[in-house]
Amino acid sequence: MTPDPEFNEHAEHRAHLASYVSQARWFGGKGRDFEVTSVTSYVLGPGVTTNLVGLRYADAGAPATDTYQVPLSAYDQPQDRLAHAAVGFWGGQHHYDAVHDRDAMHLWLRAFAGQRAAVADEAVVFGTVQEHDLDLEAHSTLFSGEQSNSSVAFGEDAILKVFRRVHAGANPDIEIHTVLTRAGNTHVAALYGWAEVASEAGPIHLAMLQQFLRTASDGWELALASVRNLVRQTDLEPEEAGGDFAAEAYRLGANLAEIHTVLASSFAAFPLDSAAVAATMTNRLDAAVDVVPEIAAIRDTLAQRFDAIAEVGGQLAHRVHGDLHLGQTLRTSLGWKLVDFEGEPAKDLAERQEPDSPWRDVAGMIRSFDYAASTIVRDLGGTDTDAGEVAHRAGAWTAHSTAAFLTGYTEQRGAPMSEDEAALLRAYIADKAIYEATYEARNRPGWLPIPLAALAGIAVTAP
Repeated sequence: MTPDPEFNEHAEHRAHLASYVSQARWFGGKGRDFEVTSVTSYVLGPGVTTNLVGLRYADAGAPATDTYQVPLSAYDQPQDRLAHAAVGFWGGQHHYDAVHDRDAMHLWLRAFAGQRAAVADEAVVFGTVQEHDLDLEAHSTLFSGEQSNSSVAFGEDAILKVFRRVHAGANPDIEIHTVLTRAGNTHVAALYGWAEVASEAGPIHLAMLQQFLRTASDGWELALASVRNLVRQTDLEPEEAGGDFAAEAYRLGANLAEIHTVLASSFAAFPLDSAAVAATMTNRLDAAVDVVPEIAAIRDTLAQRFDAIAEVGGQLAHRVHGDLHLGQTLRTSLGWKLVDFEGEPAKDLAERQEPDSPWRDVAGMIRSFDYAASTIVRDLGGTDTDAGEVAHRAGAWTAHSTAAFLTGYTEQRGAPMSEDEAALLRAYIADKAIYEATYEARNRPGWLPIPLAALAGIAVTAP
């Protein structure tokens, strides 16, 4: 571990890093003023470092501080091939974000294969979960469009996820993938290894390397295609239309139940404190009213749904996915794979490590079915008559897929849903829609009608 020797001497170093971080897609503090308070560098090879950049925000919001990881490549001469990833010039060298640099990423790959550079900092530990002969000749390709991390594929062999916002403490994505990989569960991409550094508060996970599912299809896109196909075949029912999603939804539910079984047996399970869950949901509802005033008219009705679970007993909480939706699924020739077990990005690490009811994951997927259908309604509206028909058929798709998903889940676990579980599921669905409404109001106002319509429908049904 090397505290940046130029940190106190060259303010431009901090200014370049601050500017780069503030404009990055993966920066979660957009709109907040901050200063760089520390830079800790770890050498991975000649001219290649990864840097933990500590930030302190100027406002009174939460969090007050953050740490972001910025891998860097340094060159004496400017590199035209990396001009799009330039971070700045200091110390007589040109610095670039290393995830864009194939030479730099090759050093990461070799380190995972046990072939660290001679000058590499031993403070960076590369752990192994599953033995795998890595293809060290593979070129790296950076994935575009990611929101919170950076992923780099190495040929068709492996994919490296570089965590951008890092914390002291075990990363849930690594924790859960480790357990599922070692259990031989086939519904996730196998984890090959991870990189970390130590801190007084616990390990800081930098990256994870896992199986690359090159030919996989995105679950969200498959669902959109299925809805789109149904609404165009106006003379058919959901199960009759080409591309019916019910069979896939059934398998997805069954796979999720298998994963929950492994997680319940591998991590500590506790009695679910349903009263605390109900109180948290009610608090989130009241906070949402301040952000989305439209919810105020149905606030009391929604709160009844949470009150209904306050005395539910006999339920267990354990580690779960925490942020499950169709965008976190991939369909391969061998079945569904679930990805990204980090939990809700808005929660801090301690919250994402907390046990929760498996019904949170079930509710997240059900809400995602509705989002897929509502997205097509949004795209294919047309006249009022056409819009009404599209909405009707999309609603039928959602109901059909949801029923199949729940059947797959309950049949795989070997028990039908009890009345208490049904109440929990209804509460988690409402809670998820409230979260969605707050998110959309803050980030994508044009999408706000989707969760608002869901909440309006929830409000007219029994709690």
